[in-house]
Amino acid sequence: MRNKWYWAFKHIFFGPALRVWNRPWSEGMDRIPESGSAILASSHQAVMDSFYFPLLCPRQITFLAKSEYFTTPGFVGRLQKWFFSSVGQVPIDRVNKEASDAMLASAERIIGRGDLFGIYPEGTRSPDGRIYKGRTGMARIALTTGEKVIPIAMINTRKANPIGSWIPRPVRVGMRVGEPIDPRVWAAERNLDPQDHATARAFTDYVMKQLSELTGEPYVDVYASDVKASLQAGHGYPEGAEPGSEAR
Repeated sequence: MRNKWYWAFKHIFFGPALRVWNRPWSEGMDRIPESGSAILASSHQAVMDSFYFPLLCPRQITFLAKSEYFTTPGFVGRLQKWFFSSVGQVPIDRVNKEASDAMLASAERIIGRGDLFGIYPEGTRSPDGRIYKGRTGMARIALTTGEKVIPIAMINTRKANPIGSWIPRPVRVGMRVGEPIDPRVWAAERNLDPQDHATARAFTDYVMKQLSELTGEPYVDVYASDVKASLQAGHGYPEGAEPGSEAR
């Protein structure tokens, strides 16, 4: 671990308290390589996901953080920028039309230096705990670099850190680490072209369904961001995303 602030937050400032408060557990942590690069594709239930998993992972993880964490004005904004910069997180603009290429370039740099690259394929937190349709950025990175993807399932983090809350609740949280997936072997077994967008879409769907199995939560074939926008506008759940509809 080369980042001193990352180490300090993990072992001194936050880590010990979170271990007592939330008693985090993990399964399959040995599936993360002791050295060398890998893509950690995680379900996203809470802001604290980016605290709980790094707490238990023996190696440092570099996540792409939304650019708002680095540009928000005021005291809270400055604090966020300092924190995310201090622990080595990389800002990414999720709105800019060139964001996908920027994400790929950043990921290639992280993977190229032999580090662990963390990403939330859903692109935003789940609005209700279910696993939502993933964005294809993770698959593009994996298929371009040939790097293995390791599914990471966050358990109960939404209960410990509900949307809008600042102080975590004393709920026990957990992480399940799935089997590594070689994206190019996966594509070859299905006679798919690794450079085809349809392959990236199919690989993304495959990884999201692995996350659904690991978490025990239903998979919803709708983007979480679309669901959030519809709910915030007062229109309810979009068709096909209603709770219980995934079982039909």
